Amino acid sequence: MCGISGVVSAEDVSLKLKDSIRNLEYRGYDSCGIAIVNGAGTVVKKNIGYVNDVAEKEAFSDVSGLTGIAHTRWATHGRVTKPNAHPHSCCEGKIAVVHNGIINNHLKLKKELLQAGHSFISETDSEVVAHIIEDGIKRHGLDLEDAFVSALHKLDGTFAIAMVSGDTPGKIFCGRHESPLIIGVGENENYIGSDFNAFIEFTKNAVVLDDGEYAVVSNESYSVKKIKDGDYISKSITVIEWDKEMAQKGGFPHYMLKEIHEQSDTISNVLEIPEPEIKAIASAMLDADNIYLMGVGTTYYSALVGQYYLASTAGVMAYAVSSDEALEAVPIKKGDYVIAISQSGETYDTLRGLRYAKKNGAKTAAIVNVVGSSMSRLVDSVIMQGTGPEICVVSTKVATAQMATLIRVAIEAGVLSKKITLAKKKELLKHLKSLPKAVSDFLNEHSGFVHSLANRQADYDRWLYLGRGVYYPVALETALKVKEVAYHHAEGMPAGFLKHGTIALIDEKIRSMVFVPPVAEKEIYKLTISAIEEIKARGGTVAAFHSSDSLAKSGLLDDQLQLPKTNPFIAPILMLVAGQLYSYFVATTLGRNVDKPRALAKSVTVA
Repeated sequence: MCGISGVVSAEDVSLKLKDSIRNLEYRGYDSCGIAIVNGAGTVVKKNIGYVNDVAEKEAFSDVSGLTGIAHTRWATHGRVTKPNAHPHSCCEGKIAVVHNGIINNHLKLKKELLQAGHSFISETDSEVVAHIIEDGIKRHGLDLEDAFVSALHKLDGTFAIAMVSGDTPGKIFCGRHESPLIIGVGENENYIGSDFNAFIEFTKNAVVLDDGEYAVVSNESYSVKKIKDGDYISKSITVIEWDKEMAQKGGFPHYMLKEIHEQSDTISNVLEIPEPEIKAIASAMLDADNIYLMGVGTTYYSALVGQYYLASTAGVMAYAVSSDEALEAVPIKKGDYVIAISQSGETYDTLRGLRYAKKNGAKTAAIVNVVGSSMSRLVDSVIMQGTGPEICVVSTKVATAQMATLIRVAIEAGVLSKKITLAKKKELLKHLKSLPKAVSDFLNEHSGFVHSLANRQADYDRWLYLGRGVYYPVALETALKVKEVAYHHAEGMPAGFLKHGTIALIDEKIRSMVFVPPVAEKEIYKLTISAIEEIKARGGTVAAFHSSDSLAKSGLLDDQLQLPKTNPFIAPILMLVAGQLYSYFVATTLGRNVDKPRALAKSVTVA
C-alpha cells in the first residue's frame, strides 16, 4: 500500500531520496517523511501531504547524509496526522524505521514496551518496531543487527521494514514478510524500495527479497539472510526492462490519460507473448476439474471478461472469483486450476487466495505485470503481460492487456477443446490483431465526442451502469472508474437484473448508462434495448454507449456516444476504452485529482 525507499551511498543521498519517494507516491500519498543518518545522528523530517509539499514545508533540502530511508503513507492504523507519518523513531531518536503492512499483535507489544518504560507518540502499529529494536539493545545487550532480527521474530502480521541507526551509519537493515521489498544494485551506492520505481532512474539491477528474508545494505555491498536462522542466501540479479522515460507523462496532462492512450501498444505487446506460454495455460485449463480466475477490483472484472470469452469461444466454464472472498466462498481442491490476475503481483487478497489454492493442492498460474513479484514466483506458471509501468493509481492499460491475454487463452482453449477450427482461430486472431489500430483510431478521432458527453453528464452523481453478456463486466469496470476518479455513485449490474428490484429506484434523480452491443449480436442487443425501454417507460433518463445507426436516430436515448463499428469479437474492449476515457473526462471536468484519487493506493498489500 505505502511506499518505502532507501539510499546508501558514498555521496549525499538527500536529493535521490526525495526523488525516490516521489516516484512511489502513487502507492500512498496522505503523508510522507525521510530519515537521514549524518554527523548529527538520525534526523527525521515528516508531515502530512504530498511529497513536494512536505519536502518544502519540512525543508528536506536542509539535511544531508550518506544513508537514508523514506516513506509515503496510505493510512491503515491511525489518522492522517504528522505523528502518524513515517519514519518512526525510538525513545532516544537514534533508530528510525519505515513499515508497510499490518502488525496484528502491536497492541500486545506496545503494552509490554510501555511497562518497560518506553513512550509512544503515534497511533500506528508501526512505531512498536523502533522501540522493540531499541529494547533489544538497551535491555538485552544485542547488537543492532541481532536486535533488528529479534524484532522481526516478534511481529505477527505482514511487513516490509527498513531501519537506520545513528550508531551504525552507512547501513540500511530491511526485511519482508508478505509485503514487497527490493534491493537496487548500483555503483558505490545501493537502494531499497517497495517496487522498481523507487530506483529505476538510478539502476536497472535489482535483487528481489522473498518472504522470510532480511538484508543488510551498504554502499558497496549487500547481504541477504534468512530471518529464521540467519543463514546467508545467494540471490540472482533481475534486470528491469522498464526505464525512467516509460514512467513519465510524455506531454499528457495526467498519467491516466497517457496510459489510456498507451493501450494500443500494450495490446500489441500481448499479441507478442509467445504462443507456447498461452497454450500452456489453455491446456492446463482443459485438464482441470474446475477453473477459477481470481482477481479483486479491476482485476476481478478482467476475470469476468475472461469468463465470458472462455464460455463463448472455447465452451469452457471458468469461474471468476473475487479473491477477497475466495477462502470463504470457493472450495478449491486438488485437481482445480487457479489463475491469478494482478498488476503488481503483490495484491494481498489475491496472494492469500493463491496460497490457499496451493495448500489445497490446486495448480496455479498468474497473469502479472511486474517481473520478480511475489505472485510470479509463487505460481506454477506465469504470463508476464509486458504492459510497462502504470503510474496512475486507477488501472487502465493493465486491465485491457489482462483482458486481451485472457482472450488469447480463450482462442487457444477453443482449438484444444475442438470448439473452434484452426481456420476460426486464424479469423479470431485477425480480429484481435486489429484491436490496437481500432483503439488508436478511436482515441485520436473520437476523444472530442467523449469529452463532450462527459461535460454534459458530469454534474449528475447517481448512476446505474448496465450491460448484458460481456458488456456487464464492461459496465462494472466503467462504473468503478467513475467511482474511483469522479467520486460519483455508480452501480454496475446486468441489464436483465434491473427489473428484479432495482427498477424501483428509477426516477428523475437517477440516471442510467447502458452499454449496448453491436446489432449483429441480435439476442443480447434486443434484450439490452428492452431494458432501455423499461427505464424510459418509468420516466427514467438514459445515456448509452453503442454503435447502432438505427438506435442513434430512434429518439429512445437522452444522450449517447456512438462508437465506430467494429467486429463484435473485439467491440467490448473498444467500448471499455471509451468508458475509461469518459470517466477521465468526467473527473477532470469536476477538477478531481485523477492520478491520485482520495483514499486510494496503487498496490493493495494489506488485508
